[in-house]
Amino acid sequence: MDDWIEHRRGDGERLGWMRPAGDGFVAIDLLGRELTGEVDWLTAEETLDATGIGYLADRFELRQPDGSWIRVRIAEVSADRIVVKHDDFGAIGMPQVFVTLGFPIPETLRVLVPGSPNDTNPFG
Repeated sequence: MDDWIEHRRGDGERLGWMRPAGDGFVAIDLLGRELTGEVDWLTAEETLDATGIGYLADRFELRQPDGSWIRVRIAEVSADRIVVKHDDFGAIGMPQVFVTLGFPIPETLRVLVPGSPNDTNPFG
């Protein structure tokens, strides 16, 4: 990561990085996922700008040690870690449970699969 080049949008919000690769760059999002293969600088910037940060609000699932999956939301991302929180569906008074994961996104964290058992709100 020492050679990754941070990319920010006009308001200063970090959108990701561009990693030098061959004669070009690979666009990498805030979760450490490669968004492109080797592309030129402008294409890498445009990809990060178009991707934005909206995906951080998506629903995710975290695999538990017993192999089951629980629904989580992204609470924090940095170049050092990803913090998720058990999804309480906005219920007031629920305990907030946070889990700190490594960076880049580990295999134990994935975008929620539509129609999975975790794709329902137990609070109605």
